Amino acid sequence: MAQNLPTTRDEEWRYADIPALERLAPDLAQWTVVDVAAGETHSQCMIAGGNAPELHRIRITVGEGGRAELFAVIAGDDYTRVEVEVRLAQGAHFEFGGVTIGGGDATREFVTRLDHAEPDATSHQVVRAVHWDQSTGNFLGRIHVARDAQKTDAAQDFKALLLEKGATANARPELEIFADDVKCAHGAAIGQMDEAARFYMASRGIAPDVAKQLLIRAFIGDAFTALADGAEQERLQNAALESLEARA
Repeated sequence: MAQNLPTTRDEEWRYADIPALERLAPDLAQWTVVDVAAGETHSQCMIAGGNAPELHRIRITVGEGGRAELFAVIAGDDYTRVEVEVRLAQGAHFEFGGVTIGGGDATREFVTRLDHAEPDATSHQVVRAVHWDQSTGNFLGRIHVARDAQKTDAAQDFKALLLEKGATANARPELEIFADDVKCAHGAAIGQMDEAARFYMASRGIAPDVAKQLLIRAFIGDAFTALADGAEQERLQNAALESLEARA
C-alpha cells in the first residue's frame, strides 16, 4: 500500500495527514458507488471519525432530473477524510452540507469534485469548520463545467471558526468553466468567535458557556438547512456538539 500513497505534492492531498494514511487499513482505491436514476432522489447522512484514521470515498452519478443529497459530520480524534466525486446529468441537482469539528492535533477534511457534464444542472455546497487546540479543518472543492453544460448553477460556501490560536483552517475552491452561460460562485471566510454577540447574550443573562454553544449550534446549522428530515438534522448537530461539550 505504501507505494500507492499520495504526497502533499498532489494538489488534492496538499493538506492531508500523509503519515496517518499509512495506518489506514482499506485500500485507497476503494470507493462506494451510488447511482441515482433519472428523476429519483437519494439522501444520505453520515457521521465520520473516531480514534483511528478514516478515509471515506464516495462516487455519485445523478441521472437526468435526479437529486442527490449528502450531509456529513467529521468529529473524530484522528485524521478523517470524506472525499466525494459527483457527475450530474441534465437538470440534476447535488446538495452537500458538511461540518468538521474538534480539537487535538487531528486533521479533518472534505474533498469534493463535481462534474457538471450536461445543461441545467445545479449544485450547492455548504461547509462549516470549528476547531481548537492544534487541529485543522480543510475543504477542497472543485467544480468542473463542461462546454455543453449551459445554464449550470453551482455554489460553494466555506466558513471556519477557530476557537484558539493554534487551530487552522484551509479552503481551496476551484472552478473550471468551459461553458459561457453559467452561474458559479464560491466564498470562504475564516475567523474567531463573535465577541459582540457573546457580550450581548451575556447582557441578557445567558451564561458564557451556554452562549458559546448556542452561537456554534447556529454556525454549524447552516450546513444542514437543506436537510428536510428534522430528526436527522438534530442527530448531526448533536454529534458535532458532543466534541464541544467534551472540550468544556
